[in-house]
Amino acid sequence: MADERALVLGGGGVAGIAWETGIVAGLAEAGLDVTNADLLVGTSAGANVAAQIGSGLSIGELFQRQVDPALQSHEIVPPGNPIPLLLETWNAIAEEAEGDQAEITRRLAAAALRADTIPEPDRRAVIESRLPVHDWPDRELLVLAVDGATGEPRVFHRDSGVSLVDAVTASSAVPLIWPAVTIEGVRYVDGGVRTSTNSDYATGANRILVIAANPDVHLDAEVAALTADGALVEVIRPDEPSLTAFGANPLDTATRLPAAECGRGQGKSEAARIAALWS
Repeated sequence: MADERALVLGGGGVAGIAWETGIVAGLAEAGLDVTNADLLVGTSAGANVAAQIGSGLSIGELFQRQVDPALQSHEIVPPGNPIPLLLETWNAIAEEAEGDQAEITRRLAAAALRADTIPEPDRRAVIESRLPVHDWPDRELLVLAVDGATGEPRVFHRDSGVSLVDAVTASSAVPLIWPAVTIEGVRYVDGGVRTSTNSDYATGANRILVIAANPDVHLDAEVAALTADGALVEVIRPDEPSLTAFGANPLDTATRLPAAECGRGQGKSEAARIAALWS
């Protein structure tokens, strides 16, 4: 196994983007720069953060883009709180599919294609405003989405012939909330429909840091498989203050500042543990 470090960034909505950015910033302030990873794997919110890390902006600049209103991205906030409906639908599909993950993914993707949402171009404009650079970075970046028709994962990268903005928009197409994204005639939905981090795509790296804003029943199994393959793996999950900052609706832009600040504080506290892996 090559001496390769991978940074895996999972889903989590607007709050997740802010928190994950805060984690990275807090680690850096404590003397640990994890943005120098050889491989970036991003899903949904994490795809946005991974693309931002690959933009060439400093960690400090990326953090300011989360906490400074003058620098924040233009977001569309869905009316009310759509998260309970999403979770209710997801749980009902899981029960109907009797826990078959492939079938759950397929059915949820199909439900996403039927949802009544805002137009695709409006959502794409949000992602454009999030990404400081719209070109793929020179480093290896994998962006995960799911084919809405088949439920199969699609991995976008710089050699896919797909723009970075389109890839991240597809990865961020939260089912039932944001529109599926049409790329080359195929409609894609959020990569988190498969798993929240898709950390198995870091296989081959021997030091892997997973930053996971969302809870995911698959993550422990993914980490166990990576470890069995010979990798050293650490996971950062939200602490209690961070979960409080996320609130009931992580898509609410009001979560950005508190989530970023909590992530920053947690990153500082996690630095010693992660340095043992990374350095």
